[in-house]
Amino acid sequence: MDDFDHIVDVVIVGSGGGGMAAALTAHVSGLKTLVVEKSPYFGGSTALSGGGIWVPGAPAQRREGYCPDPEGVVGYLLKITDGLVSEARIRQYVESAPKMLEFLEGLSGWFEFVWKPGYADYYPELPGGSQLGSTINVPAIDLRKLGPDEQTLLQPLALAPRGIWLGPKELRTFYRIRQSWAGKGVLVKLMWRMFKARVFNERMAAIGQSLAARLRLAMRECDVPLWLNAPMTELLTDADGAVTGVMIERAGDAQRIGARRGVILASGGFDHDLAWRKEELPVLAQDWSFGNPAATGDGIRAGQKVGAATDLLDEAWWFPAIQWPDGRMQFMLNERMMPAQFIVNGDGKRFINEAAPYMDFGHAMIEGQKSGVTHIPCWLITDHRSFNRYVVGGHLPIPKIPFAPVPTGRKVPSAWLESGVVKAANSWDEMAVKIGVPAAELRATAARFNELARKGHDDDFNRGDSVYDNYYGDATLPNPNLYPLGDPPYYAFRIVLGDLGTSGGLLTDEYARVLRPDRTVVPGLYAVGNTSAPVMGRSYAGAGATIGPAMTFGFVAAKHLASLA
Repeated sequence: MDDFDHIVDVVIVGSGGGGMAAALTAHVSGLKTLVVEKSPYFGGSTALSGGGIWVPGAPAQRREGYCPDPEGVVGYLLKITDGLVSEARIRQYVESAPKMLEFLEGLSGWFEFVWKPGYADYYPELPGGSQLGSTINVPAIDLRKLGPDEQTLLQPLALAPRGIWLGPKELRTFYRIRQSWAGKGVLVKLMWRMFKARVFNERMAAIGQSLAARLRLAMRECDVPLWLNAPMTELLTDADGAVTGVMIERAGDAQRIGARRGVILASGGFDHDLAWRKEELPVLAQDWSFGNPAATGDGIRAGQKVGAATDLLDEAWWFPAIQWPDGRMQFMLNERMMPAQFIVNGDGKRFINEAAPYMDFGHAMIEGQKSGVTHIPCWLITDHRSFNRYVVGGHLPIPKIPFAPVPTGRKVPSAWLESGVVKAANSWDEMAVKIGVPAAELRATAARFNELARKGHDDDFNRGDSVYDNYYGDATLPNPNLYPLGDPPYYAFRIVLGDLGTSGGLLTDEYARVLRPDRTVVPGLYAVGNTSAPVMGRSYAGAGATIGPAMTFGFVAAKHLASLA
């Protein structure tokens, strides 16, 4: 290794949850470690996420006296992945994920993991699924603790006003602001947080921002170097094809970084390479991804160039969304669980349980679009009563508050209607014209939905049958997800096919080693997170099923590298 500019044991490409977890594990295992990051910011898509970590059997669960049966969890994952993922990888995940969190908790006081009981797995009725759920979170943190690193934490494109943040356990309560005093209490808490932020200059952050910050603080505590603005341009190999390091650009110079043990690719997917994505999935019309703006597939391409196989490149962590005229993307989560709404395709018909897990909803949009009927976009239709009872599109159903940071009041904001993203109509025929669907079909769909809602059961799509469906529904109703639409005006919200990032990538084994098409190992090369093909297959086990595997296989990869002679 005489021809390298810098030599370490392990080079990790990418600074999201998977990369930073791998770096901490490698360092504690006695390996000289370097993290290189393409962008000027650390955190990757983890920093932009909800920050959940899906880990059945996590220490935080065990402290509360709950531990899902590991064999049951393996069976659950085998069922939802439908043969697309090896049992060895699934078993590795189920066994190693709790160990990963236990390792981090023991490593640094920055890691405080808490369990959020009640947010069910996404298929809680399946054997091995959990109605209590296995989503693990971290508390909020004051970003001032990062010091100068605060300026290099990747920020969401749409920043909330300072002091406005919600912990995972508060979000559900807040959505019930009209149904409960507890919801109104969260609003008061938010106002107090805004006051404190202005008076005491607090810079509190929760969910993914907090998780990324805590990982960075632990890296700093361990003196693990992180080089920002250092994009990898290629993987370096020896005469036998083993990966020996990376070529990066730093401060305008090309540098060869040697890796005595190996390279871990944790550089994300190809979220924002629209041309590549349309090659894999032609129905994808625009870049609607919520993923890291720097995620353009560098790691996957580099792996392919040294002979790696790929899998599921047409997949992503789908999430139906609203796109506002300024380009800002907004999740459509709780709205799809509201009682008085239904969603129609270009034929004016319902096509899925609207409250279904977002991955399933995305797949239904894709398959529907392939059939020749417009499903991208589709339209969520509700009435005026519902608009003033539930949180819709970020609008709070409370009296008008001047200068509020979010829309309030009884009227749909005029800017929404002018944008074309939201349509208003005083009859079903008028609405059909505005959203471009057959009027007779829309009338029939509305009548059928109201008939089912009055009966209290969705015979067509079983909306409300799952505990998962109920989570953001209206608990004051017999079926939290069903209520008839009433008098006009009616409103329709345009839904597009968003995603949290691509999920297909390099094929790996249970140790996160990258594989060739013949299933032999590319020596010295590992891939985790969205750079690798997902252990979840085409499914999504529960909230945090992206970050959980990324961090776990980062931990597994580093442990495996440390075990090498």
